[in-house]
Amino acid sequence: MPMTFPPAFLWGTATAAYQIEGAVREGGRTPSIWDTFSRTPGKVEGGDTGDRAVDHFHRRTEDVALMAGLGVNAYRFSVSWPRVQPTGRGPAVQRGLDFYRGLVDDLLERGIRPVLTLYHWDLPQELEAAGGWPERDTAHRFADYARIVADALGDRVDMWTTLNEPWCSAFLGYGSGVHAPGRTDPVAALRAAHHLNLGHGLAAQALRSALPAGAQLSVSLNPSVVRARSQSPQDLDARRRIDALANRIFADPMLKGTYPEDLFADTARLTDWSFVHGDDLAVIKHPLDSLGLNYYAPAVVSAATDNHGERNDGHGASEHSPWPGADAVSFHQPPGDLTEMGWSIDPTGLYDLLLHYTREAPGLPLMITENGAAYVDKPSADGSVHDPDRIRYLHGHLLAVGQAIVDGADVRGYFLWSLMDNFEWSYGYGKRFGAVYVDYETLARTPKSSAYWYGELARTGVLPEPPA
Repeated sequence: MPMTFPPAFLWGTATAAYQIEGAVREGGRTPSIWDTFSRTPGKVEGGDTGDRAVDHFHRRTEDVALMAGLGVNAYRFSVSWPRVQPTGRGPAVQRGLDFYRGLVDDLLERGIRPVLTLYHWDLPQELEAAGGWPERDTAHRFADYARIVADALGDRVDMWTTLNEPWCSAFLGYGSGVHAPGRTDPVAALRAAHHLNLGHGLAAQALRSALPAGAQLSVSLNPSVVRARSQSPQDLDARRRIDALANRIFADPMLKGTYPEDLFADTARLTDWSFVHGDDLAVIKHPLDSLGLNYYAPAVVSAATDNHGERNDGHGASEHSPWPGADAVSFHQPPGDLTEMGWSIDPTGLYDLLLHYTREAPGLPLMITENGAAYVDKPSADGSVHDPDRIRYLHGHLLAVGQAIVDGADVRGYFLWSLMDNFEWSYGYGKRFGAVYVDYETLARTPKSSAYWYGELARTGVLPEPPA
């Protein structure tokens, strides 16, 4: 019997503002940390920037029509903070908000549910100049921004996400430096993690006060499915250490109102965590209506044979580690097939993740807010783009989602990353995750085979077979 999903299941695609919008100098928008970072020589492959990206700012209506043609019923997008509040302080720029008002109206007219993410990594550069996420004030500025967007769009958007992948913002942005703003300070990374947590809680409070009663609040985390290479005590301790830094540093305060004691112990030589103030954890533990989970590949770890382990963690090359207090942990490439990112293909990790959070947060609905794969996609002679490897990847992971639902996970939706090829952060335009192919010279959009395959699933709720 083919796998069948619940009738109300959300079938969506996902994007991020800086990756697709372009128009970085229009409508009063000022630079974000990604504008600054991508224009810094050597930070992004090929010297690429998001200045034009795929020009979604000017092709919004075309892109919404494309989604509607595929048959998806939800679209997860992010708002560009510097487009609607250019310096991260003060009043909104209505021209910036008008773009998102128009986008939401277009989606609703096509029967597509808008799912809004407030922060997908594009901090206004002026806030970074004032200290960025390592500074407590940034969390309060984020709450003010959340209120601005809620006041503008709360009458039409009923699904709200505070942060996307705060682990990347904190540890790739301030620890290893492979993401904007490119800082390499382990203490700043830990401070950023806490203030992102605090910003989430403060923004959730602001949203609750501004939105209608039925609005749903969420956060999108990218938990790492961490597996020990062996069952030795040393390797199991390596797994515990990375689990604290990758997962529990965000999930525990958000879901339980506590930080892990072992995280404090592991990082005690770096900081005393005095930046955590008295009522912070009560603010961070704001009730959620769902939990977003982003999954791509598991991690395999072991104790290092010396004080500095190898770091094949899939998070970019840097002399600086994104794992504060975990220098003596090694990361290993799992066996099996890989995507173009060099990430292993392992749907069991997604199944394990869904069952784990079903146990950790009983009664809290789950959403897969990102899942997908990069491959080398090229048009055929007739102009079509066939990507059977991506279809097989999606089929395997959606089978895992369906089995998790059968086994008790309350999964309400799946968002394919990504709607279309775009600016892939520090990889520039060299990695294609899209279900829609973009010719970066002409910006013409061509749905790949995977887009039609996924559209059939979205329309029927029945998982189609992959190519032979």
